[in-house]
Amino acid sequence: MLAYIVRRLWQILPTMAGVILLIFFLFNVVGGDPAYLLAGKISNPEQIANIRKQLGIDEPYWMQLLIFVKQVVTFDFGASWSTNEVVSQIFATRLPASLMIGIPLLILETIIAVCIALAVAYVRGSFTDRAAMVTCTVAQSVSILVYIIVFQYVLAYKFGWFPVQGWGDNFFENLFKYAALPIVIALVVSLAPNIRLYRTFLLDEVNQDYVRTARAKGLSENRVMFVHVLRNASIPIITNLMIQLPGLLVGLFLIERFFSVPGIGREVILAVERSDFPVIKAVTVYVALATMLANLAADLLYKAVDPRVELK
Repeated sequence: MLAYIVRRLWQILPTMAGVILLIFFLFNVVGGDPAYLLAGKISNPEQIANIRKQLGIDEPYWMQLLIFVKQVVTFDFGASWSTNEVVSQIFATRLPASLMIGIPLLILETIIAVCIALAVAYVRGSFTDRAAMVTCTVAQSVSILVYIIVFQYVLAYKFGWFPVQGWGDNFFENLFKYAALPIVIALVVSLAPNIRLYRTFLLDEVNQDYVRTARAKGLSENRVMFVHVLRNASIPIITNLMIQLPGLLVGLFLIERFFSVPGIGREVILAVERSDFPVIKAVTVYVALATMLANLAADLLYKAVDPRVELK
């Protein structure tokens, strides 16, 4: 196990090298000269040259690449071009808000989606199963913007159960007051596709030979579904769950924007609008690293769930 973990961590290095080269090429070679963006429409060559010198983009490409590699290794991407705030400080102050929405959402949607998928798989082929799938299909067809507008109007404006916007310094106030409605909306949006996906995983296992053997041995349908089928279907469920984990780093863009949540998602949108390259590059690197670590965590969870899985 330890040898496998060390080997996988070692394999991250060449992958990160490729990510670094791709990001550098996109931002420094293809992305254009940021000095013209920062200087504005009214500028002169002296101002542009001064900005290029301050940003370090007047150096040769190989020198700029070395600087970028140093930034990645030290996790020090400098300061934001727009606000002059240190990028690491931006992550430290914005990430908790994104995690406060993302983590409860991930936990709730996984538990609820698996339970509903088990229920409809249990009565597969029945009217309840078909009605649930039609409902999920309709729910998937509705834009998240519609959910945001409707839920804000009904739950926040008409009933007054939640505030439309806001964020404070108290953890519990933020979690149960300001983050509650964004979590509810994101949960409603994400449940439909997850239920359909998890139902498919479960039905794939229901038709396997080991399920027929378990039934032939006289095991109850509850034990077959909740022990044998669910355990084997948990492998693709874990895969889907781990795929979503890196998304916690950037949060839900539209949710954070509409509810004025001071999270990473809203910060990324602002950075794109301002062409704030240091922030965008840092987010890209962190998401890439988080994705690789999530893949490693998924492999370890496979082994924990099913001892038959061999890590090679």
